[in-house]
Amino acid sequence: MATANWHAQSAEKSLFGLGSESTGLSSADAVKRLEKHGPNELTVQKSTSPLTIFLSQFKELMVIILIIATVISAALGEYVDAIVIIIIVILNSILGFFQEYKAEKALLALQQLSAPHAAVLRGGKEISIPARELVPGDIIILRTGDMVPADCRLIDSANLKVNEAALTGESQATKKNFDILCDQNAFIGDMGNMVFSSTTVEYGRGKAVVANTGMHTEIGRIADLIRGQEFEQTPLQVKLDKMGKQIGLAILAICIAVFVVEIIRFGTEEILEIFMVAVSLAVAAIPEGLPAVVTISLALGLQRMIKKNALIRRLPAVETLGSTTVICSDKTGTLTRGVMNIKMIKTLETEYEVDGEGYEPKGNFSTNGNIVKPDSDMVLNRLLMAGTLCNDSKHIQEDGVWTIQGDSTEGAFLVAARKAGLVPEELNKEFPRIGENPFDSDKKFMTVINNDISGQFMVFTKGAADRVIPLCSKKMVGNSTQPLTDDDAARIIKMGEDMASGAYRVLALAYLESEQPITTDDAEKNLIFLGLVGMIDAPRIEAIEAIAKCKKAGIRVVMITGDHKLTAVAIARQMGIADDKSHAYTGVELNDMTDEDLYKIVDKVAVYARVSPEHKMRIVSAWKKRGQIVAMTGDGVNDAPALKKADIGIAMGITGTDVSKEAADMVLTDDNFASIVQAIEIGRGIYDNIRKFVRYMLSTNFGEVLVIFLSSLLGWPLPLIAIQILWINLVTDGLPAVSLGVEPSEAGVMDRKPRNPKDSIFSGGMIYHIVWVGALMTIGTLGIFAYGLGDDHEANLTRARTMAFLTIAFFQLWHVLAIHIEKDTVLSKKFFANPYLLVAVAVSAILQLMVIYVPYLSSIFQTMALPMYEFTLCVLVSSSVFFAVETEKAIRRRKDGLARKAPVKVKA
Repeated sequence: MATANWHAQSAEKSLFGLGSESTGLSSADAVKRLEKHGPNELTVQKSTSPLTIFLSQFKELMVIILIIATVISAALGEYVDAIVIIIIVILNSILGFFQEYKAEKALLALQQLSAPHAAVLRGGKEISIPARELVPGDIIILRTGDMVPADCRLIDSANLKVNEAALTGESQATKKNFDILCDQNAFIGDMGNMVFSSTTVEYGRGKAVVANTGMHTEIGRIADLIRGQEFEQTPLQVKLDKMGKQIGLAILAICIAVFVVEIIRFGTEEILEIFMVAVSLAVAAIPEGLPAVVTISLALGLQRMIKKNALIRRLPAVETLGSTTVICSDKTGTLTRGVMNIKMIKTLETEYEVDGEGYEPKGNFSTNGNIVKPDSDMVLNRLLMAGTLCNDSKHIQEDGVWTIQGDSTEGAFLVAARKAGLVPEELNKEFPRIGENPFDSDKKFMTVINNDISGQFMVFTKGAADRVIPLCSKKMVGNSTQPLTDDDAARIIKMGEDMASGAYRVLALAYLESEQPITTDDAEKNLIFLGLVGMIDAPRIEAIEAIAKCKKAGIRVVMITGDHKLTAVAIARQMGIADDKSHAYTGVELNDMTDEDLYKIVDKVAVYARVSPEHKMRIVSAWKKRGQIVAMTGDGVNDAPALKKADIGIAMGITGTDVSKEAADMVLTDDNFASIVQAIEIGRGIYDNIRKFVRYMLSTNFGEVLVIFLSSLLGWPLPLIAIQILWINLVTDGLPAVSLGVEPSEAGVMDRKPRNPKDSIFSGGMIYHIVWVGALMTIGTLGIFAYGLGDDHEANLTRARTMAFLTIAFFQLWHVLAIHIEKDTVLSKKFFANPYLLVAVAVSAILQLMVIYVPYLSSIFQTMALPMYEFTLCVLVSSSVFFAVETEKAIRRRKDGLARKAPVKVKA
């Protein structure tokens, strides 16, 4: 039953095929079917326990290395260091736990969408039963406000409109009619004779036969897609895991080498001290502050994003946003305002423009830039009157906010009428409706008959231009009517086509006046044509600006919508998403493509229209297969699988369903595309800060390791003892390094192309920087150490170690001051943009001087007070790294400037 195309079969055939009849099933038959098909509910696989998810966070190599470092630090008596590291490990694991645990909640949210009860016919009698007891073949009754309890084929309907936004993403209610047949390959939103589980009846009534229940419904299929998505690490997590493995192996190799060389030199008599030094070196070399800096950077970025209307549900997503290369965005409400507004009115004589946005009845009518008063323009006034009376919706104000109850297209007429000074409620009282021919999807127009207190009868018709024009024999010109010629009709059709090509939804309006009563059979004859109305869900101005910003930043924007192809393409062109070379495909066309076909052309497609949840997942997969970092927006239940599949799932906070929010990594509190781009800008800055931290920590750690290693090879005494190494690791490394996490974003962060997702965290010359800075620190520290040793190594050892200790600590402080701004000189105002860093450097310097010049501390750290000239010498030598890095930045700025000035070579 689940595979039958009931929408392509008549109501009678569907009833027969489902073994049912219009009076419903018998109770006995329903029981048998319930045993066969199971309850009408969504099933969820047994979930992983929270404890299992939490413990799995401790399997990563970097975490294991940090745990080993904790044990060693405690064994060395460095309890503060041990406590700090273990707090970092636990915090990191908690974040990872929430990242995976939230996936379970998306499926639970789906279960809550189901209707609790359903009105069914059993043995010809209407009864209310729990919706979970519905079976294929049941006849259900649908009324305004009902949630549809299963996927059904309509067998009767009257003015039925169903909101299918949860499945299609389109907020406008879909008109339903039982007496039509749909194409076998029709998109869900085009199945006008079907209703689907978890959608809502907005207007009218209907009767339907249940076709599919439970996991066989469209909503059940989406639940399967969500359940089938495996948890994936973010790009940053992948890079950090890889870096952790590389660092772990390097540290192990170096520490073993130091241990072996020292054993060869001193034998086993000093084995305990040698082991302590090797272990201390290992602890110092591990960038245990990295998880803390990443967490702080992401948490602060999260706070900044909240202020930009972006609520992050998964912390690593903050950085992933910064690496985004492709944004697949929904159209309605995200790129556009999500509100239909009449923007253009055309009669055979005049073209009017209407301004104002949203449901607020504020705006003017103008022609050629001159404001027009509708009450003094007979044709315009009559047209607005027709759109108001030929209307089943309401425009109401609650708590100062204007909203529409009913169809958004009809609502646009009511808003325009109020802008013109008309009051819909008063018009309906003055001209009460006495008859109507409801909208029909075949004839594509609706007609109402009204009369007034004087006894005058009036007919108003609105609908598709090509259907309304044949009903007209006259046209309204000024205060009179004239015959409507064939040329007039052709011109009107052409006007409508031109408006439609600009993404306008076009409706024609006509009317008729008579002193004699008019029946519904005679109402649609010899009408008087009034004009065409063009309405549009207008693009957000800020979204257009954000798309331009994306282009400059090298980010590709793709529109994925449930709307029609022509409308979507027109909007995409207006917004700068598509051009003449761009391709556009519908869901039906995607069905004819293999995944390999889609992979080949995905980078050429700007618009996808009338797509299903599977299509959205295929599109995301094709981009990811190309190595791109994909952000996907969505608000409906149908978007949830793709939101979970994407690197960054972005749900809508206002219009979004709970299911989409649970599946997403980020929620836009204003449903605005521009907020995504602002969040990406913050994300890029965060990744820059993480790279600054890695550059700083690994440069200094490499210098420390090299100092110990080379001194061993040279046969010198060790320049640093275990407690000094750990002090540098905790204080002069730790405080400034963590403060890098709050560094403001660099200027022009959105003027550069996205980083290559395949690039290592060490890309862009970082390894070169780490090597030469580490080498400079090593040469400077060992040079100072050699100077301090003089000719009598044994007598001068404490003095030499103190000088080496001070020099390498200040090397690191000078280094962080130079690299915290990546491009600008330290003479710029940006040098002072991060006061936390300046304070951290000052505090670290003071603490470093204290362990040298405070007697009690100097005895613990085995240092001695240095005379001023030796202190000055250490500071001057260590400052060399500051000037060297400034020189490196100046060379880079010069190269960048020459590259920008270089002439562009044009191929002949």
